[in-house]
Amino acid sequence: MTDWTAFGRVDADGTVYVKTAEGERVVGSWQAGSPEEGLAHFARRFADLVTEVDLTEARLNSGAADPAHSLSTFRRIRASLAEAHVVGDIDALAARLDKLSTLAEEKAGEARAAREAARAEAVARKTALVEEAEKMAAESTGWKTAGDRLKEILDEWKTIRGVDKKTDGELWKRFATARDGFTRRRGAHFATLDAQRKQAQAAKEELVTEAEALADSTDWGPTAGRLKDLMAQWKAAPRASKEAEQRLWERFRSAQDAFFSRRSEVFSARDNEQRANLERKQALIAEAEALDVDADPRGTQARLREIQGQWHEAGRVPRDAAAGLDRRLRAVDEKVRQAMDSAWRRTEPSANPLLAQMREQVAEAEQRLARARAAGDNKRIREAEKALEAKRQFLNLAEQTN
Repeated sequence: MTDWTAFGRVDADGTVYVKTAEGERVVGSWQAGSPEEGLAHFARRFADLVTEVDLTEARLNSGAADPAHSLSTFRRIRASLAEAHVVGDIDALAARLDKLSTLAEEKAGEARAAREAARAEAVARKTALVEEAEKMAAESTGWKTAGDRLKEILDEWKTIRGVDKKTDGELWKRFATARDGFTRRRGAHFATLDAQRKQAQAAKEELVTEAEALADSTDWGPTAGRLKDLMAQWKAAPRASKEAEQRLWERFRSAQDAFFSRRSEVFSARDNEQRANLERKQALIAEAEALDVDADPRGTQARLREIQGQWHEAGRVPRDAAAGLDRRLRAVDEKVRQAMDSAWRRTEPSANPLLAQMREQVAEAEQRLARARAAGDNKRIREAEKALEAKRQFLNLAEQTN
């Protein structure tokens, strides 16, 4: 650059020429000073071009610049050299610019390919997100999970760049349609669910009302069975809303607990009573079995009748013990009956004291029945009627036999 005469000259009238491989070319006129100063002025212009090329090349190589922009700069400078008002090695700069243009073209192609690849990847990512959203919109019933995922898809969508406007608009339309479809389907589901819960609430309120009406019942067996039926219906019915379900369940359970608690108290008292009755009957049967019928048939029979009367008055005993005690008492009764039959056969019918005794027992049973009816005790009435019927049958049989 210091040997300006190697690339240019200034003639006597001040015309400035630049030297190229094709010959000299006028680049300007210099009248302000010496020829050397003129060449230096135009050489500085050339240096400015070289500096611009250096900077553009450096940015291209560093990757900081857009290769297409760098290519445009190289081509612009290259095209301007034919008429540039500069003095310098234009041929060398032209050759350099041609090489740099080729390099920039290559890099621009690579950049385009990279952009296309990035665009294709971005389109593929958004397409995958759209297809996922469409699948959830059509099939998913995990409403919360799917709703959260759609929000995640939207957030991820916003981070994806590089899709052309037309394609991006089409994909966004599909995604928005899928999201709206999911929202409508979810809304319809919960509207249906809400209606079902209201129906379930109405049905369970009816169950609760009936259970509460049965809570004070003393018809233990049928009521317990009905409450079990109501529980089965409760379990089979759909759930109401959380708040209503809890409130109704507490009322339903409270009604059941009230009934079964009272039943348990009554049954416990009855069990205690029956255990006491059992002890009484066990003592009576032991006494009956200890009677010596052979030594005194008539006295034994009389005492047995007293024991039988006390037996009926003793009341109910636990079911598992009743049958055995009854068999033992019947065995004693049969033993006494056989002994008395033998005595009858040895006695004249008119003088048979057993018939008279049996008539007295029938009369006593009739009186006992009358007292029970007067007291209005249904349990004692049933037992007295049963005892009277048995005594009458025995009397009739005895009278027919004699």
